[in-house]
Amino acid sequence: MNIPKHIAIIMDGNGRWAEKKGLPKVMGHRQGAETVKKTVNACLKAGVGYLTLYAFSTENWKRPDHEVKVLFKLLEDFIDKEFELFHDKKIRFCVIGERDRIQKDLLVKIETIERDTAQYSNLTVNIALSYGGRQEILNAARILAQDAKSGKIDPKDIDEKMFSGKLYTKGQPDPDLLIRTSGEMRVSNFLLWQISYSELYVTETLWPDFGEEDLKDAIEEYNRRDRRFGAR
Repeated sequence: MNIPKHIAIIMDGNGRWAEKKGLPKVMGHRQGAETVKKTVNACLKAGVGYLTLYAFSTENWKRPDHEVKVLFKLLEDFIDKEFELFHDKKIRFCVIGERDRIQKDLLVKIETIERDTAQYSNLTVNIALSYGGRQEILNAARILAQDAKSGKIDPKDIDEKMFSGKLYTKGQPDPDLLIRTSGEMRVSNFLLWQISYSELYVTETLWPDFGEEDLKDAIEEYNRRDRRFGAR
């Protein structure tokens, strides 16, 4: 079986999962955090090289304050609880997105685990946090504009490779497969540059219920696709 080198997942459906069970929304987010651990292990087992998870978008800052606090606390707890997992399994941990809005104590933990796992290569896990695809592209454009203004580069030399090198995912392959749970048919401002030729897979399964078999189903469907990248 051809295993995707890079899988990206829009983790959707925590709130609906909780609502269906008559539980507070926070319980859906907590169960969703458990699914993250299971998915990391499933990707490691399958031989996936990169996993990017959409945890919190720039638009999510509009949510009620208590929900935002819960989401960030769950991430902090995940880092604390799974720190040894990343070391034991030689998994590299990265956060992509705007860091200036992340509280300082959490940012210290993020930067610590990033530094301590930087040399690992069994699996790279990117957590998209305070992330927006359009903002990422704007940031890259501004960096290149400043470099051109200062004479570091000639605008005529700017190509796709140079542009990709200014994105949060620089040095990583683009996703081969984009999975979205909960059945919604949109990409929600996620990795807009990187998913240009990704295969899209949408499942009705809500994120807290997503398991290893669901991941296998997505990979099997990926293998049935004929990826031509614009060619005949």
